[in-house]
Amino acid sequence: MAGAAPRGAGVSPAIPCRRPLTCGPAQVPPRQSSNPAAMSPRQRFLQIASGARKGDLFLPFNLNYAWFMDETLERWRREGLPADVDLCEHFGFQKIGFMGGAPYSLIPAFEEVVLAEDAETRTVRDGSGVTYRIFKQDGASKMPQWLDYSVKSREDWNALKKRLDPTSPERYAGLLETSPGDVGRDYPLGFAPGSFFGHTLQKWVGTERLCLWFYDEPALVEEMLDYLEFFFLELAGRFLGKIDFDFASFGEDIAYKGRAFLSPAMFRRFLQPHYIRICERMRASGIETIFVDSDGYIDELIPLWMQVGVNAFSPLEVAAGEDAAKLKREYGDAIVLAGNVDKRLLARGRKAIDGEVARIKPILDEGGYFPAVDHSVPPDVSYDDFRYFLDKLRA
Repeated sequence: MAGAAPRGAGVSPAIPCRRPLTCGPAQVPPRQSSNPAAMSPRQRFLQIASGARKGDLFLPFNLNYAWFMDETLERWRREGLPADVDLCEHFGFQKIGFMGGAPYSLIPAFEEVVLAEDAETRTVRDGSGVTYRIFKQDGASKMPQWLDYSVKSREDWNALKKRLDPTSPERYAGLLETSPGDVGRDYPLGFAPGSFFGHTLQKWVGTERLCLWFYDEPALVEEMLDYLEFFFLELAGRFLGKIDFDFASFGEDIAYKGRAFLSPAMFRRFLQPHYIRICERMRASGIETIFVDSDGYIDELIPLWMQVGVNAFSPLEVAAGEDAAKLKREYGDAIVLAGNVDKRLLARGRKAIDGEVARIKPILDEGGYFPAVDHSVPPDVSYDDFRYFLDKLRA
């Protein structure tokens, strides 16, 4: 491929950043309660994340993603799940509040258009300008087929950037007024600081083209990342210090089975520096637990994220090779984990479920771990077997 080789390839492990790496894991004592038996879910969350409460089972409802696919709930209603039930209460999960990615959406969005439709598929251009084909029979349980993207050139990026104006009043309309207050809030609240890969560039450019651009168009990639950092810092300034957040979560989706899309050297050169100031800003506001939510196998990137202040990771997909027990042995209380329950095994009968619960329970004893299905429960899992899984986990 044409273009300059990435900085850092074949050199010493010193990190070639444009700013010093000053933001490491927080050295702050956990927030304590004088009466653990009377702890609120918010207090329990904070102490589990800090490593202070080992063995405590806290099942977060929608920490970084939804627990259930729509098709799964449709099946379960046929199998006895009451209609219109509060899923968090019904299954005994712990409520999680989250200010998601709406503030960094495109404004104005592209017009959503159905470009083609037949009996089996629908081709759509969505609000991000991305074109994809949906398979009607499978709904959300099957990935769509990605066909076209909104950014294919520098000119496209310059046009899209106009939709990323951090001063747009529409971007914040009603958010602060309707956000959860701190007075009387007994559940943890998270903040979405942004995305430098999966929820932004990968979505707008496409995986293949973006990966090539790191080699063929490195200056353009740097320009895009520089702007995103500025944009996310501006957004953060609207919320941090005004709301008392308990955790944060970058949405990256930067990996697949067995590997990340970027090598550690490429990640170190292009992405790592952009987390520093955002993590510093969040730490200064009191956020001690900073997640990266990413599909795939991210073990090679975890130490690089930790160097700049990210200390928590989800959903830890078992099928991609992630092993929460191994990560806990390696990093101990310096790392917070969520996910790593293999959704495939929940569909393979109760003996398989028993084995998965036996694997998960010892990780709880290490502390700093929130069990959750590694992405939404698919519709091949029965209602009774899912309830059996929860019962065994709580036993």
